[in-house]
Amino acid sequence: MRLLLRRLAWLAGTLLAASFLVFGAIYLAPGRPETLLLGGRAASPEALAAIRARYHLDDPFLLQYAKWLGRVLTGDLGQSTQYRSPVLGLIEARLPTTLLLIAMAAALVVVLGVALGCVSAVRGGGVDSTVLVVTTVALGTPSFVAAIVLLWLFSVRLGWFPTIGSGRGLGDMLYHLTLPAVALSLYWTGVLARVTRSSMLDELGRDHVEVARARGVRERTVIRRHVLRNALGPIVTMSGLTVSGLVISTVLVESAFGLGGLGEFLARSVAVKDFPVVQAVSLLVVGLFVLVNLIVDLLYPLIDPRVRPS
Repeated sequence: MRLLLRRLAWLAGTLLAASFLVFGAIYLAPGRPETLLLGGRAASPEALAAIRARYHLDDPFLLQYAKWLGRVLTGDLGQSTQYRSPVLGLIEARLPTTLLLIAMAAALVVVLGVALGCVSAVRGGGVDSTVLVVTTVALGTPSFVAAIVLLWLFSVRLGWFPTIGSGRGLGDMLYHLTLPAVALSLYWTGVLARVTRSSMLDELGRDHVEVARARGVRERTVIRRHVLRNALGPIVTMSGLTVSGLVISTVLVESAFGLGGLGEFLARSVAVKDFPVVQAVSLLVVGLFVLVNLIVDLLYPLIDPRVRPS
């Protein structure tokens, strides 16, 4: 419970600092804040004055931040200058697509990454060399390049998957998001496979593993109970970082496949300087990032009892 309370306090402090930076970015961007809020469109001096009055831009900076934060805490994320609609509603309409894409990609990363790493460490020889080559290719292939190749091969040439859109209904969405999930997971699968392999090799050389083998314990049991279980710490930590990285990587993949999720929404909003949307989505991404890290911190002492909560 003490660990949970400390981590929740850390999460709140991180979100508070992130909100301050996100809000202050409007003053660091080139141009005046009211011009950014207008999306770069020309306006008369009267219109600019009305914008400054509406958003209290003449107030001191800290007072503006306090008012904005108060609205955010009540669910008021402002109004999009591009769509002329509340930002919260726009995000709610796109969030399911992004969350499902991240969940599918994370499942692929964890299953394939851990499996490849375990097989590589246990089998060795030619299997290990093959896995190293495959993971090297995965690590050297950016997500947007993988997206283009997958689109050309499986959508354009073979016609197995749709080229654009996220579908309707769970089954159709799973079908539409298959290629994007593969493209999104490719790099992170290579990362997790390398970490799993390294962690497994470290544990395979431990004395207690040799003792278990000398006592006649079956190899499968040795790998499961004495090697993989003790290697889970780094694997779980990297899995958490992987999910956090997937949240950020969705921007390029969603844009390539035209999925209409939060990543593509953020990219378009940046292009047209829709700052209320950029603020809200950036804060949401930071929130997801620290939440994943909080879950990993809480799981770590449960996975490895040797680690004392701090």
